[in-house]
Amino acid sequence: MNHFHEISANELNTNVFQSIGKEWMLICAEKEIDGKPVANTMTASWGGLGHLWNKDVAFTFIRPQRYTKEFVDHSDTFSLCFFGGDKMQEMTYLGRISGRDEDKIQKSGLTLTHIDGVPCFEEATTVLICRKLYVQTLKEDCFADSSLISACYPLKDFHDVYVSEIQKVFVK
Repeated sequence: MNHFHEISANELNTNVFQSIGKEWMLICAEKEIDGKPVANTMTASWGGLGHLWNKDVAFTFIRPQRYTKEFVDHSDTFSLCFFGGDKMQEMTYLGRISGRDEDKIQKSGLTLTHIDGVPCFEEATTVLICRKLYVQTLKEDCFADSSLISACYPLKDFHDVYVSEIQKVFVK
């Protein structure tokens, strides 16, 4: 069983530039396939935490071709799992392999667990339980700096941005 304890979002003391941009996070969600709950996850290094609409929120970005997007879209909730830089090999694998092709969670060696019915990983040091509030596809004509389009979207596969309420924070 997991060894997490809950803290308030205000108690979270992390450098998001380090934990998201350098150490990465896993986005994990679940949906039913053939009548059974199935989890999927993806590595993300773009996103943020903040305060919007009088709520503590997470901003996550998912490209349309990512299999995990289907899972996030089919659920009201998902988790963001942080590992403090200790699982970079596993995170690299989970970012490169699609769950469409194999059971990548099982092959990663990480232990899938659930907190409040939301899938996450036992090895994480911090887990954010998030509830979707807003989803929108980034639009080409809204970029103030158009050089980002050729640099980050040569295939025009613009991310969907998810603004989600951080409902609970768990740490080890």
